[in-house]
Amino acid sequence: MSTVAKAATTGSPTLAISTRKVDVRKSVRQAGPPLAVLAGVVIVWYIISFALGTKSFLLPAPHRIFTEGFFDPEVATDIGTALLRTTGVALAGLAIAIIIGIAWAVAMSQARWVERSLFPYAVILQCIPILALVPLIGFWFGFEFFARMIVCVMIALFPMVSNTLFGLQSVDKSQRELFRLQGASRFTTLTKLQFPAALPAIFAGMRISAGLAVVGAIVGDFFFRRGQPGIGSLIGTYQSRLLGPELFASIISASLLGVVIFALFGLIGRAAVGRWYEPAGS
Repeated sequence: MSTVAKAATTGSPTLAISTRKVDVRKSVRQAGPPLAVLAGVVIVWYIISFALGTKSFLLPAPHRIFTEGFFDPEVATDIGTALLRTTGVALAGLAIAIIIGIAWAVAMSQARWVERSLFPYAVILQCIPILALVPLIGFWFGFEFFARMIVCVMIALFPMVSNTLFGLQSVDKSQRELFRLQGASRFTTLTKLQFPAALPAIFAGMRISAGLAVVGAIVGDFFFRRGQPGIGSLIGTYQSRLLGPELFASIISASLLGVVIFALFGLIGRAAVGRWYEPAGS
């Protein structure tokens, strides 16, 4: 028996230490390049900020974003409150986009003529310049929660429609034939075959739509600026007052919100389908 095998069978501490060293080296290799890029960006950021001199408010030094932004109690409270409001709008819009998107895709998956009739409008919705529609949405639905939610739905809907439709239509032909030979109804085929097979694609669409819903909430809030202000209104306020550190702190917070919601739906997707679904190439 080899030394490694003996160590493995006897639970040798030497093997455990060696395994930990391998894990550490692997973690360093994975985290090293992104951290190196971040360090380079911070260095260049400092150089540009100091070179601007009296105009440094255009690009404040990174430490000022923390000292005058995140670590300032008043600013941190304003950003936290605005983020909570924006999160509520984004999640409400995302939930509606998920429901409409899945229902829309299911309808198109059941008949070719339905897909030919409805899919072009999904593409048109995706291509509409949302910034041009925001003023109209405000005129029609007001400038508060409901209007901002509509902006979220319009931005986040297409990925749900396209991904769900792709998943429903990607079922293996032989499996479809098997269900047909067994006399399965259209509803049974949808619920027992198509929908389970489409779950990975559906959750991929949810992750994309989650990030877009945050963007929609910020865009609507930035333009409406009425009712309870969210992070978009706060960004507009800091911009108009030329408060550079506070502006960058709010922008970074908005970005982190999108990352958190994106990662959350990624975890939900892995928990739902990770035990039986393995992506190609993994």
